[in-house]
Amino acid sequence: MDPVHRPVLAVAGDLLEDVVVWGVGALERGTDNPGRVFRSQGGSAANVAVRAAGMDGVRVRFLGRVGEDAIGGVLEAELQGQGIETVLQRGGTTGTVIVLVDAVGERTMIPDRAASAEIERFPSEALDGVAWLHLPLYGFQTPRAREALLALASDARARGVTVSIDLSSVSLLRDLGDDLDGLVSAIRPEVVFANAEEAAVVDARAWVQSLGCELVAKNGPDPVLVVSRAGEESFPVPRVEAVSDTTGAGDSFAAGYVAACLRGEPVAAAVAAGAAAAAEVLTAPGARRA
Repeated sequence: MDPVHRPVLAVAGDLLEDVVVWGVGALERGTDNPGRVFRSQGGSAANVAVRAAGMDGVRVRFLGRVGEDAIGGVLEAELQGQGIETVLQRGGTTGTVIVLVDAVGERTMIPDRAASAEIERFPSEALDGVAWLHLPLYGFQTPRAREALLALASDARARGVTVSIDLSSVSLLRDLGDDLDGLVSAIRPEVVFANAEEAAVVDARAWVQSLGCELVAKNGPDPVLVVSRAGEESFPVPRVEAVSDTTGAGDSFAAGYVAACLRGEPVAAAVAAGAAAAAEVLTAPGARRA
């Protein structure tokens, strides 16, 4: 497909610096703990954009906010260097996430979202030519950013743009509490991505019925469950051996799934594309930024 005529995926939310620490086991308090440390681009929304930018048939636009600092400029240049169009606000300090990765690849994150938490409204033309808008719920944690992203979702729906959300994390869902149902109803997504733990703490099936959305629930090596008003279907995924780092795997799955949908592929093919993208991250740390 001619690059000019490829459908545009817009992703809005966090662009942060990841400080990743590998080899973290049981930390011994008050003394040194060995590990490997590296810095890279991070943030759920940015991870989706980066992974999707490397996929066939899709153009990618990233909308977010970074600080008025050197690292903000570096992160923007990295996105642009991967062919991603950027619509970035600048102000404050670029956010950082400390990511502790243990011996079996599981990660614990300590975020300071900083400038990303202060996203302001984007101009309407930020969605010009967009076919799909993806919004991780991480971006809705603060009142200012929530207002801006809700306005973006409303603008997208008015334009006939498909909207998807990712439930992001169990702790976030618990923090949102009683506000969650109202927030999701206001966004009115067509697709909701979740992992098994996230799906277990919310009544996402109720959203399927009330909003007519599609729930795509991942469950590690077990089949992906896709729920719509038409019913439920499970799709097996290949088992991944020697998992090194789970960071960004869910974002990669969303990127692969959405890219396949934008290419006009059926749900089974979209699940397969998402699983393949996630597997690359699980077995090759750093692949989510490649």
